[in-house]
Amino acid sequence: MACKERTRNEWQHHPSTPITTSATPATPSAPDIDPERLATLRATALNLRRHMLAQARGKGQGYLGQGLGIADFLAVLYFDEFQAADLDWQRRDRKRFYLSTGHNSIALWAAFAERGLISQASLPSYGADGSPLEMSTMQGRVPGVEMTGGSLGHGLGIAAGAALGYRLDGHRSAIHVEISDGELQEGSTWEGASIGAAFGLDNLVCWIDCNGIQADGPLVVPVEPVAGRFAAFGWDTAEIDGNDLRQLLGAFAWTHARNGKPKAVVLRTRPGCGIRRVQQRESAHFVRVEPDEWDDLARELEAENA
Repeated sequence: MACKERTRNEWQHHPSTPITTSATPATPSAPDIDPERLATLRATALNLRRHMLAQARGKGQGYLGQGLGIADFLAVLYFDEFQAADLDWQRRDRKRFYLSTGHNSIALWAAFAERGLISQASLPSYGADGSPLEMSTMQGRVPGVEMTGGSLGHGLGIAAGAALGYRLDGHRSAIHVEISDGELQEGSTWEGASIGAAFGLDNLVCWIDCNGIQADGPLVVPVEPVAGRFAAFGWDTAEIDGNDLRQLLGAFAWTHARNGKPKAVVLRTRPGCGIRRVQQRESAHFVRVEPDEWDDLARELEAENA
C-alpha cells in the first residue's frame, strides 16, 4: 500500500526447566510469491478499504483509520490462509479467528462482505440502531464472530483456552487471535501470554496490531519491546510491516511450524493506510468526516492504489 511515509510438546513446563527466549524476533519473508497471487491480494485489500468507506460514510463516522491499517492482514487471513472449509461455522475443527480489538469490526465486516458471508448492501447500516454490524463486535449477532470484543484485553486469554481445548479434542487446526498494542497495557493479556507458553500451545498464533495509538492519542503506558516481552514469556516471535502483503504471507508461513511454542507476530501498521488524508490526521482512532469530504476520500483511495 502507499502508506510508507510515517515515521510445547509437554502439557506444562516443569518449574525447574528454564524457558529459553530469543532476543531478536524473526523477520519472515516470502520472496517467491506467484505475482498473480500477490496481485489478487492487493485487489482484495483495496476492496476491503472500499467497503470500509461505504460503512463509515453510511454512519458519517467510524473506526476508519484503525480498519484501514489492518486491512492487509485481514486480506491475507481470509483470502489466502483460510480456505472455504475454514469458514464453515458449523464445523468447529477448523481454523478460527478471534478479533480481540472489537472496534476493528469495520474491517471484519468488510472482509465478511467481500467473502460473501454478509451482504455488501448491508454495509451502510454499520453502527446503526438495530443493525447486527456493531461498531464493536458482539458474539451471536453475525455468524463467524467468535467473541465479544467491546471490553479490551480478553482476546488472548480466550484464544489460549480455545487452543488448549482444540488440543484436548485432538484437533490440529490453529487458533488465530488479533490484539492491539493498547491491550498490552491490560494485565489479562499477559495472563493469556503466560498460559500460552506454560501449556506449550503451538497451535496458538497471536497477531499484535502495533499502530502506536489508542482512543485519545499515543499509548499511555510504554509497551516496547513488544516482541521481546512475548519472547520473555516463552513465545516464538516475529516482527513485520503489517501493511506489506509479501511480509504478511511470509509471516503466515512462519506460523505453520509446530515446535512446542505459541507464536506472536508484531504487525507494525499505519492507521489510515491507503488514504493519505486519514493517515495524516492527528487523531485517526475514530474518524469523523464532513459530508462533502467523502467523495474526496474515495478518489484519494483510488488514486493511491492505482
